[in-house]
Amino acid sequence: MLGRGCASPEETNLREITIASRRLYEGRIVNLRVDTVRLEDGRITEREIVEHRGAVAVVALDEGDNVLLVRQFRKPAERELLEIPAGTLEVGEEPASCARRELAEETGYRAGHLEPIGGFYSSPGFCTEYIYLYLATDLSPSRARPEYDEAIELIRVPFSEALKMIGRGEIHDAKTMVGLLSAWARRQGLFG
Repeated sequence: MLGRGCASPEETNLREITIASRRLYEGRIVNLRVDTVRLEDGRITEREIVEHRGAVAVVALDEGDNVLLVRQFRKPAERELLEIPAGTLEVGEEPASCARRELAEETGYRAGHLEPIGGFYSSPGFCTEYIYLYLATDLSPSRARPEYDEAIELIRVPFSEALKMIGRGEIHDAKTMVGLLSAWARRQGLFG
């Protein structure tokens, strides 16, 4: 997935040529591989890479300008986090379809209007995960259907308050910060 906002390796001197690659782990959500690479100056090194299919995250705003957040316990962080609805792409699934599915599963709402507002690599130093961001509006109720291993609490927060929560350090999830700030920038006309 090259070229998202950057020059391709062919356009720069910042290339790493893969000499060898070995898969160490295959899981349900991630795989782990180690690539042996040659740097531009000839040095050889290894890169540990977590492979991920990619994900979506949705800033869902209701008619009262409240953002729908989910509170859930995240084992790697060992704490509850407030997040925008999000989830992993299924194999072959289009990001917009995934965004609609995840919004309905986690919040019990469908989006009448779904607009892409950007995307980003979650941690490109070691992970291939790319998160597609969407803004969902014109919401209508459906039925929440969380995954069997998810315990989720739906919370409505005024959009302006959610932005303040970022500044106060009350939101610790990066995709939620990026999503909320991207939605704010869209509203301010900062996206060409």
